Amino acid sequence: MPEFHDPSRLLALGHDWIAAWNARDLERVLALYSDDTEMTSDRIPAFGFGASGTVRGKAQLRAYWSAALAQLPELHFELIDLYVSPDSVVVFYRNERGKKICEYLRLDDQGKIRQGSANHPVH
Repeated sequence: MPEFHDPSRLLALGHDWIAAWNARDLERVLALYSDDTEMTSDRIPAFGFGASGTVRGKAQLRAYWSAALAQLPELHFELIDLYVSPDSVVVFYRNERGKKICEYLRLDDQGKIRQGSANHPVH
């Protein structure tokens, strides 16, 4: 197993992800992602980035998150828990509106996030 798939490294990635968002540092967040990353969220269409709910590539991800950050000046994530598998981490957190969200982050063989999925409650 590659060193970056060690559970302690995956937990560190989850903490870094939360810290980067709370700093509102988009470039710091994007540095955690691979150039060919994919992100899926039911929030993507609302920001005008396609009905599929998926953005592909770091440039499209930057555009989507830039738009989202501009509309969410109070954005803040409170970490609830982290869950790891051999190649992924799930970041369970509460956002600034009190909503609980699970962010599934799958890593590539370089230790960068290759696939992300924001999972929101239905109710």
